[in-house]
Formats: sequence, structure tokens, C-alpha cells
Amino acid sequence: MPKLIFFDIDGTLTESKQPLTEEMATLLARLLAATKVALISGGALPQFLKQVVEKLPENAPFENLYLLPTSGAMLYEWHKGAWSKVYEERLSEEEALLIKRAILSAVAETEVVDLSKPAYGERIEYRGSQVTFSALGQQAPFALKKVWDADHVKRRMLQAAVADRLQGFSVSMGGSTSIDVTKRGIDKAYGVRKLCERLGISEADALYVGDELIAGGNDEAVFKTAVRTNAVSGPEDTRRVIEALFTS
Repeated sequence: MPKLIFFDIDGTLTESKQPLTEEMATLLARLLAATKVALISGGALPQFLKQVVEKLPENAPFENLYLLPTSGAMLYEWHKGAWSKVYEERLSEEEALLIKRAILSAVAETEVVDLSKPAYGERIEYRGSQVTFSALGQQAPFALKKVWDADHVKRRMLQAAVADRLQGFSVSMGGSTSIDVTKRGIDKAYGVRKLCERLGISEADALYVGDELIAGGNDEAVFKTAVRTNAVSGPEDTRRVIEALFTS
């Protein structure tokens, strides 16, 4: 059993922006009783709470759970019955505006999204430590998101165009329709390192489980660390990985 296990959320523990299933909640609670677990994803804290934390049993050992929203640019831990912020690599409002303008310019250049068409909620969201562009909108149906960029071509084009305009920031692919922008050097590798240091756990003693552990994927940054990795194809595959940890 690894001393610390990192999980991506969308496409790994859950389908995109969908709540944790009862079966997965039970498995995750069992895992929390055996080791330390961290959730790391591009979403903001409310999304972590809604999708995962609120679905866990009330008696789950939350002291073993760590939350790393906005791709590791923030860290929360359970302290005295509440989630306490450990750090936040916050973007200023001026930086957020600069990023928004760069995204809109990149969208116009690449033409991967027609901004004149209605979206499902906001397309550009300032999350404090991250600005996220969601091509179809934040509340787009899962079925539409799944097919919009299945081969990653649109997001790679957009990522490159945004990065060209924002040399002083980190630009990465987020979920199935999104691009995330954080401060330079702030990515999932940063979050992994920060938590391992805080807990005094060697990166080699940690495991990362994600569905985008490929070149250009939103878990790619993790390869810059020494953590072990386990690529999965979706929540069902993740379930098998967790179950195997208890039998190996």
C-alpha cells in the first residue's frame, strides 16, 4: 500500500463533473482508513466538495484526505472539523484579465470554438489561483463534452495558441473541453511535490492514478516527479486499481 495516493477526479474517480458513485465512495472511505489520499484536479474547491467529499460516509477519516484544487495551485487539509487552506498561489485580478484576453485572442485565431453560439454556463472562469476556459461552458452535458475533442486536437491547438501569448504562465489542458492557466511552474507536479514535502513522504512512496497520463494529457505534469503512476481508462478501471491495492 503506498503511503500517499493521488487521484485525478474527472475521468478517474468520476465521469466529468458527475458525483462519486456510492460504490466508489465506499471504496475511497476504505482506502482513507488504510493510507493518505489526495485529490488533485483543475476544478475549484466547491466542485471537489460537491463531487467527492459530500458523497463520502460521515464517519470517513477525513484527516487522511487532502484536497488540491486548481491543478495543485491550492491545498486544503481537514483541521478541527473543517477544511483549512494551507496555501494558495493566487492570480491577481490584473493577471486574470490578461489571461482572459489571451484566451479570447487564441480562440479567434484557432477558430476551434464559435463564441457566437450559446454556451452551457460561463466559458471563462476565474478561480482565484487559476483561469479556466471551457469550450462548451461550465455546465455542458457530459455526452457533448465527451465527443467534442476526443482526440485532443482542438485543446492542443488552443493550448499552444494561449501559451504563445502568455509566456509567464503555465498553460495546460484541463478536462475534456477545457484549458487551465496558472502561475508559471504551478501545475500538478507542483502540487504533488508540495504535499509530499508537507507530509514528509518520499515521492517514490506515493502513487498517482489518472486517466490522462499521456503526452499532452492533463496528468502529464506528474511525470516531472518521482511518484509511481497508474494510468486508468475511467472510474471502473480506477475501482479495479483500488481493489487490487487491498489484495496485493
